[in-house]
Amino acid sequence: MVATHDTSSRATAILEKVRSLGPTLRERALDAERANRHSQQTIADLDATGVFNIGSPAEFGGDELSVSDQLDVVIEVSKWDGSAGWIVWAGASINWLTVGSGARVIDEVYGPAWVGPRVAGSSHFPASRGRARRVDGGWMLSGGPWTFASGSLWAPFTNLGCIADDGEGPYLVAVQVPVDELTFLDDWNVAGMRATGSVSVTLAGDELFVPEYRGVDFREIAGGVHESGLGGSLWKAPTLGWAFSTMAGMSIGIAQGALDRFLERSAGRPIRGTTYTNQLEAPLTHLMLAEVHSKIQSATLLTRANAEETDRLGALAAAGTPADAKYMQLFSARVLMETAFAAKWCAEAIELLQRNSGSTAIMDFEPIQRAWRDARVVTLHGALNLEALCENYGRLMAGLQPHNFAGITTLDRFAPAAVGAKLS
Repeated sequence: MVATHDTSSRATAILEKVRSLGPTLRERALDAERANRHSQQTIADLDATGVFNIGSPAEFGGDELSVSDQLDVVIEVSKWDGSAGWIVWAGASINWLTVGSGARVIDEVYGPAWVGPRVAGSSHFPASRGRARRVDGGWMLSGGPWTFASGSLWAPFTNLGCIADDGEGPYLVAVQVPVDELTFLDDWNVAGMRATGSVSVTLAGDELFVPEYRGVDFREIAGGVHESGLGGSLWKAPTLGWAFSTMAGMSIGIAQGALDRFLERSAGRPIRGTTYTNQLEAPLTHLMLAEVHSKIQSATLLTRANAEETDRLGALAAAGTPADAKYMQLFSARVLMETAFAAKWCAEAIELLQRNSGSTAIMDFEPIQRAWRDARVVTLHGALNLEALCENYGRLMAGLQPHNFAGITTLDRFAPAAVGAKLS
């Protein structure tokens, strides 16, 4: 029997706490950027709101919010600090990888008390420099470094992508590694999302032995091979729908925060080169604001629809009546593409606000310039290559198969779609 529970009241309580913390997040943002990571105090304060529990199993005391509710939380955190939103998003959306690894990994990750994200992930793509070879009782890891390890500075485990080859060709293994077996490099020197501390990690030694249960063939995780023992429908939801609907929430939140800040700082501000003494009374401002609204609203409507559909598909699968593979492939391709569009539109909206904010908006203490940089970083995420995602979805619309590639966003985990299939 599948467990169902209404998490809306818990989501409301978390959102209220985040709104209370928000001004503090914004106040600390500059220092966090300069340090290239959030402080332990900020992680503890975020944890106290419940944001690191939103995607954790109910059986272990987690809130296990619906994807739609998780989206709301990511949006709200990102309004105040895009880097904080990124850590919350990563901390929630990586849970499917842990749960897909089986019951022993689940017990290890969610059993003990912890402050901060429960697990991080790094280098789950074919270009991973990590290597894993089978040995008696487990795996021997080598290689690295593993890059873009968002959340790893504060998580008890990081799941590392490693390439293995048993003689029949290479494949990706997801390996759960405890924090005390890792070394963190000070290499997160970037243009935006600076406070995420998404450093590279290496092994503490040249090699590391990992018990067999901690290393799982990624294809088995994507295919739901391992029994989790968890009852909620969240664990049956399409993983790309979960991860990328909530990812778009970062862009939406950052853009909403930038819009709020623009309205706040523009009241009574003159526009140089005109006779307007109050920017908010100028028609050119009104035209710009309408365009900003339309871009953010378009991104929000697409994203919320995808989150709600992810929840619906999870409930269907949990009830034993999953959607067919053709639809799942089309939906997953659509979520990826529309997330990339949402990120693009929100970044464009912030650029309009930035361009109309005057020269003081380039100062490092001004949230608008940080939003401008952070939003652009989202568009550059390796999974959001807009043109490639458009081509893949267009191929499906035309009755062709998408490009067959390995990695965390592969679409070939589903059965081939029928020729001429369309997604309504």
